[in-house]
Amino acid sequence: MDEILKASSRRQFLSRVGMTAAVAQVRPGGGVLEGSEHAQDKHLEDSLAPVDFRYAPVRRQTAICFPDDAHKSLAGENGELRLGHPGLGGNLDQFATIAEFSLAGMEPDVVRGQRLEAPGTPILHTRIERPAASLEITAFSSREPGEGRVDNVLLEVRPRKAPEVAVVPVIILQEDTNSEVVVKECSGRGVVSTEGKRPGIVFASDSPVLLDRSSAAGHVLTLPHGIASEETPLRHFLRFPREGQPVAAIENGIQDPQRILESVRRFWKEWEPFGGDVRWHLPARYQEFLTACARNIEQAREVKDGRVTFQVGPTVYRGLWVVDGNFILEAARYLGYDREAQQGLETTWSRQEPGGGVFAAGGHEHWKDTGIALFSLVRQAELAQDYSYFREMQPNALRAIGFLEELRRRAKNDGSANGRYGLLAPGFADGGLGGIRSEFTNTLWVLAGLKATVETAARLNIPAFDDARSFYGDLRTAFLRAAQEEMQDHPAGFKYLPMVAEEDPTWREADAWNRPRPQSAQWALSHAIFPGLVFAPDDPIVAGHIRLMQACTREDIPAETGWITHGGLWNYNAAFVSEVYLWAGLRDWARRTFHGFLNHATPSYCWREEQPLRGSLTASYVGDMPHNWASAECIRYLRHMLVLEDAWNLRLLAGIGDPELAVPEPLRLRSSPTRFGRIEVMVEPLDRNSGWRLKFRRGPGPAPANLTMPALLGSRLRFANLTGAGSRVEGERIVVDTQARSWEARWKT
Repeated sequence: MDEILKASSRRQFLSRVGMTAAVAQVRPGGGVLEGSEHAQDKHLEDSLAPVDFRYAPVRRQTAICFPDDAHKSLAGENGELRLGHPGLGGNLDQFATIAEFSLAGMEPDVVRGQRLEAPGTPILHTRIERPAASLEITAFSSREPGEGRVDNVLLEVRPRKAPEVAVVPVIILQEDTNSEVVVKECSGRGVVSTEGKRPGIVFASDSPVLLDRSSAAGHVLTLPHGIASEETPLRHFLRFPREGQPVAAIENGIQDPQRILESVRRFWKEWEPFGGDVRWHLPARYQEFLTACARNIEQAREVKDGRVTFQVGPTVYRGLWVVDGNFILEAARYLGYDREAQQGLETTWSRQEPGGGVFAAGGHEHWKDTGIALFSLVRQAELAQDYSYFREMQPNALRAIGFLEELRRRAKNDGSANGRYGLLAPGFADGGLGGIRSEFTNTLWVLAGLKATVETAARLNIPAFDDARSFYGDLRTAFLRAAQEEMQDHPAGFKYLPMVAEEDPTWREADAWNRPRPQSAQWALSHAIFPGLVFAPDDPIVAGHIRLMQACTREDIPAETGWITHGGLWNYNAAFVSEVYLWAGLRDWARRTFHGFLNHATPSYCWREEQPLRGSLTASYVGDMPHNWASAECIRYLRHMLVLEDAWNLRLLAGIGDPELAVPEPLRLRSSPTRFGRIEVMVEPLDRNSGWRLKFRRGPGPAPANLTMPALLGSRLRFANLTGAGSRVEGERIVVDTQARSWEARWKT
């Protein structure tokens, strides 16, 4: 990995700036204190980490398949192919076929690097070293005319010291069946197949293959020996048909790997991460992540029953989750995938049951899914600037709200804390809290969904939702009463709201190890704060949540917030918290946490759901990889640091500071959808490095109530002027006339 990290440092665009260790400051009258971060800058203790993948998980896998591909092919941390995972219900490593690649001899393989050819090109190169030679494994998927879907591995061996070296390449093949592995030779080519439970070709090689031995660890196969030199490396090409093709269908490509490889390169070079008129341009590392995350999402996607389904991952999360889907669909709109996002929304609502509840892979006590489906219905209408589907789904939405009201009624007489407080019935919290219990995550997300729905219905003058408005008001009042009673003292000296009621017996487990962490399942509260906007900025619940997330930060992100309650990290939970910080005006905390999130990705720009902290001796790995809720959160933060919708307020450049301005190249969003219409933002340096300017344009759509941007951009650029619209300076922000659709602002040193 050393060479990759050095290369990353050479490309690094982020300057090292200080990060505050202080906490959010809230003014008594409401909102985050103006200029609070500048006050905090006086107490800098840490430096912002560059994005160099320093916390990448050791166990990793990268998707090499195509967009919407039915065959979710993966390559692992050692370059091995991982094929044919059964999907939902399987375990992390339950692949039908795992093919590892090595060399004969005694010394262990040492992985020295793994890289994609480009963020948008999933051709994965893994370099393995031995003292005498190096092995490069190039893994990629192909879909050539007449061949069908094939996974391919090109092996190349080069000497490291002597001018040449004798080599025997080795393949360790694991099959998940008890089928017999059969090795044959056909016209000078090796064909490895299985017979019995799952018959078929596993792979074909450009040369004969020998079955050396079989054991519990797998079948050890060897390729012909050869002499490798720097000028003439030893090469072998292996092809794994994914659609049951016979050897005859793929044999033409076996002898011409370069042609297949170039064809795949052309496909991905022509592939666009954006749809419609949407375009983005960001500084180097941000653009790399943006492109890769768009690819990750498309690779996990699938067409089912004629509709596009945005799936969370390629293996254990190969399915629909309503909460994950909400954020993935929003990211899809930000990328310009309008048609696909609408189909994804329809897929979500196709899971509504006759009783009104919407349920997917989260389970039937995930009451929040029904509230999240309502939230998605509104958000997608806002971004599309088209409320026809919202109106069409009015009966479904009202039935969903009726289901939620019934959950509340049912709880009133069940003896639970939730029932006494007037909240939803006990349910499944998720995010580190298992079982059915009196918890608050379901009620929180339902509040967010109800708020979005009833406010939208009011704007559209739809009186059928008037009763729902009363339900929302009653439920919110009940929740605030409950929160006041349930707030707890943290050892660090602040109050916070746990996500499980104090009466829950797990708080009194004899072994403290088994008790919930204060930060367990706080994910839903992050969402209720932003984007749910259930609470005002000066609410004690918000202040407590921010303090709690700062208090548990390790490796630059909140730790032990998910299923790994000791010594672990829920990676993309950090992005939720980054969004809360951004919304609260804590720009430096937002950036620090977001960069921490990026640094927990692999050099192939993807995340495992949860992983151990460095040095942990208690934690393991949880969830899928690539995990595309993580990909969606990366996209969302990058959009919101430039354009942030805060209810009916539009905030520009909320996340822009010295690191984003360190390289004098433009940041641009074109045709980015918002609830105020399509927006174009161009932030670019002025001549002779004298400052920066912002060009703004807004298309048709309702005007925001307020439009603001920072008066101080970074640490040295002060607002100079604005042309094309009226404006005024209010403390640390510039307030712009919302009726003006096109204008230009400048900041100068």
